[in-house]
Amino acid sequence: MTVNPENDLACQACVLLGDSWQLDKVTIQPLTPDGSMRRFCRLQHEDGQQVIAIAPPAASAHDIAEAAAGWYIGRHLFACQIPVPEPLAFDCRSGVLVCEYLGHVRLHDLITARGLTSEVVDLYRQAVVELANMQLSGRENFDTSWCWDTPRYDQQLMVERESGYFLRALCGDLLGVEFSKKIIAAECAELARLAAEADASFFLHRDFQSRNIMVCNGSVRFIDYQAGRLGPLGYDLSSLLIDPYAALPRQLQDELFGLYVQTLGPQLGCSQEIFLVHYLLLALQRNLQILGAFAFLSHQRQKPFFKKYLQPALVSAHHLLGRIDPPGFPALNRLVLDCQRALVA
Repeated sequence: MTVNPENDLACQACVLLGDSWQLDKVTIQPLTPDGSMRRFCRLQHEDGQQVIAIAPPAASAHDIAEAAAGWYIGRHLFACQIPVPEPLAFDCRSGVLVCEYLGHVRLHDLITARGLTSEVVDLYRQAVVELANMQLSGRENFDTSWCWDTPRYDQQLMVERESGYFLRALCGDLLGVEFSKKIIAAECAELARLAAEADASFFLHRDFQSRNIMVCNGSVRFIDYQAGRLGPLGYDLSSLLIDPYAALPRQLQDELFGLYVQTLGPQLGCSQEIFLVHYLLLALQRNLQILGAFAFLSHQRQKPFFKKYLQPALVSAHHLLGRIDPPGFPALNRLVLDCQRALVA
């Protein structure tokens, strides 16, 4: 007999939630993730309660470790009064995680449907303030053993998982653009060295963008924090501001940057001028990671949704390279421009 994977996941979730949750008392709705290989479904109890159940793609140690990170980090952030869904139950053997259901409206959905209305801009302001709070509160008593990938965002990760990802997945696999590996490797290493000078002792979400921000009863709530670790302040802020899904105008990016700096105040730990230098370097690192991820997802996983965001992300990378002073990455800038041309050829 063929097992329905959604029913199987729902059954496991009901067992974890206790006797009041029986499969014949719930309605099951499968949910489609963006780039994740995990399985999701929404369970609605006949009394109106709703939860979301999440299963890893496989029962491997790697996948279960990622699921466990979602449980432990989620509980930590929720206890710190960060606006994340309440983690409700977890099975350490299967990796099934059950959380509060926050609805289906993402910040990106509102931008797409309404544009940058005053309501949407206010939600962005709220997100920036709550981000600053998460980065500060989240680092208190944060246990790096919860992290399934690396405990800290560092120079090695930047080179291997961000600039390296960009070079492999976009320049190589997708576009086949030729470049001097020695010169580009040297510039990427220097970029990582400079970016790594930022204080990396804060909580880092690592994928803080408009599709990972839910809007629930007029308030923002943050999801997909299972890759959380310690890292620098500017990275998550740049993830939100240069987010290709949203394509925020530069004026709004500048306003939100100012609000963020104002919110942190002396807890910024350095002058605004130094923070801006670090921010631009980290934003470029994030931009390269986005380009690598979108190329991989569109090409290797055959998810065409992501390909349309490659050109805006390349434009953003070129803009960031132009803002870094003094200019130190001419070969990388040429490569970004070559990728733009190759993408439309």
